Amino acid sequence: MIKKIIFLGTLTLVSTQLWGISNKEVATRADKVMDGYTDSQSQMLMTLINAQGDKRERLMKMKSLELKGGDKSIMEFISPADVKGTKFLNYEHYTKDDDQWLYLPALRRVKRIASKNKSGAFMASEFAYEDLSNFSMEKYRYEGDATEMMLDGLKVYKIVSIPISKNSGYTKLISYIDTKDFLVRKVEYFDLKQDLFKRALFTDYKKISGVWRIGKIDMKNFENDKQSILVWSKEKIKVGLTAKHFHKRVLKR
Repeated sequence: MIKKIIFLGTLTLVSTQLWGISNKEVATRADKVMDGYTDSQSQMLMTLINAQGDKRERLMKMKSLELKGGDKSIMEFISPADVKGTKFLNYEHYTKDDDQWLYLPALRRVKRIASKNKSGAFMASEFAYEDLSNFSMEKYRYEGDATEMMLDGLKVYKIVSIPISKNSGYTKLISYIDTKDFLVRKVEYFDLKQDLFKRALFTDYKKISGVWRIGKIDMKNFENDKQSILVWSKEKIKVGLTAKHFHKRVLKR
């Protein structure tokens, strides 16, 4: 009996080493690790950096609602004056393109973002409209096993994700995910010519009431040498937001 247990344990170890962990399994665990916030509100500072190193800052407030089938979020620009009052509403969907609207106060008009334009730049930043949705593994196709490697002193899984949507501006994403906590540390984005287009660094994670939340995303565009940085502050979760806070009519308020 003891020999049988030892044999089975050895077989399990060998199998794990032989087959490793699949891209899909890593993506599934990374997708789930930040669940459970219910709803949140925070401030966001967006810093735009051009190729010469000049900076512009924009301050926003953000609200999010966790829902089965896709989260909802709304951003509102607080400053500077030329973008103040601009709002962006996102309804995430797992199995189709997100619904997105942009309210432009100067025109007093709500503009719907067409699916074919999801790869466009959001408010002159290096973030595309499709980057502003929460990561959902259902939006990608996964094949093969993850690769273990070191990234800045951290042991990570390197996985490949292929966007399912025909409207995506990317042919693939390569993600680097911490082997211990399954938090995403870096993502590389490849354009329609399959060249490296952008990279995002995810840092300053923190736990709020036991739930992981991102603190900073640094997006670098290799085609134009520009950079956009998002930093979250004053974040609170489980504050009692409901679907009515994310209705389209709040855009014009």
